[in-house]
Amino acid sequence: MKAPSFAYAKPRTLAEAFDLLARPGAKILAGGQSLIPSLNMRLSAPELLVDITALDLARIRVSNGAVSIGALCTHTQVERSPDIQKNLPLVAEAVAHIAHPAIRNRGTLGGSLALADPAAELPACAVALDATLVIAGKKGERRVKAAVFFKGLFETDLRSGEILVAAEFPRADKHAFLELTRRHGDYAIVGLAGVSRAKEKRIAFFGVGGKPVLLEPKSLEDAKASLPAPAADLYHSSSTKLHLAKVLLERAWNKL
Repeated sequence: MKAPSFAYAKPRTLAEAFDLLARPGAKILAGGQSLIPSLNMRLSAPELLVDITALDLARIRVSNGAVSIGALCTHTQVERSPDIQKNLPLVAEAVAHIAHPAIRNRGTLGGSLALADPAAELPACAVALDATLVIAGKKGERRVKAAVFFKGLFETDLRSGEILVAAEFPRADKHAFLELTRRHGDYAIVGLAGVSRAKEKRIAFFGVGGKPVLLEPKSLEDAKASLPAPAADLYHSSSTKLHLAKVLLERAWNKL
């Protein structure tokens, strides 16, 4: 199928982007790896595509024990960054599991977070690491914790006219990333991103609900008991996914 008709604009500044997003039917275009297929399948029909790829939002900075990743950094850029590999090994490991190289070359960190796909790896990493998402709008900038940003199935705290410009990730002492897929690059049946700092553990599951499911357990037994029943999918029952989640949980716990 072909996409419906739409207007196109490519702003050079955030101010220009905000003005364009104020128009009715405007939608942000970044990497386009989710939006373009939805356009071609007529699942989305924006009147105006605002291409933000010319904005200066593709930088990676390390400071004060945290790593800031610009929203337009591609998955490949994140995966290959020495700063990410050194300071955020969880994220570096996770992005290698996203789809395939052609997708990772175009898809962006901001696009993945803003889409809030419940089977995506990066939202779970952001929740596990207790990341702060930086959101800009005409009224200024605001900062939202990842656990608050993700509201539900493809639903976030982004408001009309706002742009996710960066994500700030604190470092962790140890990490674990595990997912089960039919083939590498497929959507995860179930997966988790976990970190430990001192004696605290944060484990975020993906593929089990409408948004990342965060556990902060004191013991493995508590963690297993607090796991909610996952949502079934076309191929796996809730009980099957719960069993797989517990298997991954035990593996991650031993690593953390």
